[in-house]
Amino acid sequence: MPKRILKGVVVSDKADKTITVLVKRKVMHPIYKKYINKTKKYSVHDEDNKFKVGEIVTIQENKPISKTKTWIVLKAG
Repeated sequence: MPKRILKGVVVSDKADKTITVLVKRKVMHPIYKKYINKTKKYSVHDEDNKFKVGEIVTIQENKPISKTKTWIVLKAG
C-alpha cells in the first residue's frame, strides 16, 4: 500500500528535530452539500532542523518515530 503524501504549512519549529505542519482540506458536508475547510496538525520529523515557520512542505507517512511522530518531511514546496 502506498504511503500517504500531504502538503501543508509549517506552523511551529520550536522542538528539536520536530516541526508542526498544518494541513488544510475541503470536504463536502453530507447534508448541506457545501464545502467546509477542515484542518489538522501533524508532528513531523525534521532531522536537520532546516524548515522554518511559514514554509510550505510536503510530508509522507512513515513508521512511528516517537509517540506522536509518524510523518517525515520530503521536501519544501
